[in-house]
Amino acid sequence: MSGAFEGERAVVIGSGVAGVSAARVLAAEGANVRVTEDRVGLPAALELRGDGFEVLERHAPEHLEGATLVVASPGVRPDAPVLGWARDLGVPIWGEMELGARLARVPYLAVTGTNGKTTTTAMLAACLRASGLDAVACGNIGHPFPEAAREGHDALVVEVSSFQLAMQESFHPKVSVLLNLAPDHLDRHGSFEAYGRAKARVFQRQTGDDVHVGNRDDLSAWALSAQASCAVRWFTLGEPTAAEAGIVVGRVVAGWSGAELWAPLDGSAALAIDAAACAAMAHAFAVPDAAIAEGLATFVPDPHRGAVVAVVHGIRFVDNSKATNPHATIAAVGDADGVVLIAGGDAKGVDLSPLATLAPRLAGVVALGASRESVRRLFDGSVPVAVVASIEEAVHSAFTLAPAGGTVLLAPACASWDMFRDYAERGDRFASASRALARQDIRT
Repeated sequence: MSGAFEGERAVVIGSGVAGVSAARVLAAEGANVRVTEDRVGLPAALELRGDGFEVLERHAPEHLEGATLVVASPGVRPDAPVLGWARDLGVPIWGEMELGARLARVPYLAVTGTNGKTTTTAMLAACLRASGLDAVACGNIGHPFPEAAREGHDALVVEVSSFQLAMQESFHPKVSVLLNLAPDHLDRHGSFEAYGRAKARVFQRQTGDDVHVGNRDDLSAWALSAQASCAVRWFTLGEPTAAEAGIVVGRVVAGWSGAELWAPLDGSAALAIDAAACAAMAHAFAVPDAAIAEGLATFVPDPHRGAVVAVVHGIRFVDNSKATNPHATIAAVGDADGVVLIAGGDAKGVDLSPLATLAPRLAGVVALGASRESVRRLFDGSVPVAVVASIEEAVHSAFTLAPAGGTVLLAPACASWDMFRDYAERGDRFASASRALARQDIRT
């Protein structure tokens, strides 16, 4: 039996996780595949070449010769010259979501937003599995959507980023959610408005009985979600108004009864919001109440999303390295007092000034990374600030600033790429330094 792309001459741009996956999926579906990578000597590119794929380095126009289809990895900028050459040739350009949508044969649910995507995606997959479905989390969560689409599951829960949404036309989830919307990735999208338009593409093809779930508590997200052409439901942490009775289907309270949600997983406001969104989506997909409650009760958050990694003399060290924009950092601090915040890194063109609203609740700030001077200026004169050169120095400085019973919180409001491979490495090194401090059992 021929594959979905039999006879296509496909060029995959980029050999990261998404690019390698796309190349293998296209080949499995009958395409003749060539990979072009701008960098030289990447292990993934070498692995593909070892498996018989044609892999070319240093993008050049001739790499697109004879192509009938181009699939671009999410990390490839829309203004990259290699995509310009493809446009000049009139070759269709797809992203990972487009490729997955063309292959999907089962219903899929889509999760996007500035923050909370991975947690909500994993929660929702757990709820679907608790209902007896063979469901898997995929997409931006690390398991590529095109691969998952070929695996024969009952349903897919797809985490989708603004980069991925910007490069698709066919993506059509049965249920979607826009969790929240705050400035992020402005270096890529150019403006908050353009970033919002990319996020709104999650419900672009939804109509009729499809359901989009929106956040009633986030004004920017609410304004976009209200534009969806399909049925729209809402989640909230507050009380639904009388006019919203029967519309709001996710709300955090003590217990679960139809439209109301089991209490927060650990008292975290961020987790409570994600749980409310998850419940609203699961309800829209006809998951029974008992399965929603079971899925949430057994859910364990992924690393780097608020885990306590050490306690030294009563001071908690909390790793929220995944908080890579101000919105996420403010949510991570929540209503806590006595917090020493470690912040800074690659700001991605985002205005960090909203962080200043945290000053009344902070016992101190430790600034590091490329944006350390910007962070210092935000808090200088309002709370004690230390400027450091490494994450290990940040841990020691934060410890000296922390009050008795306080918290040292790594929630950088920035990407990690200026100093680390990724947010996971940043969080792991923070945890290692915190545990080393605990082993020393001294306060310096």
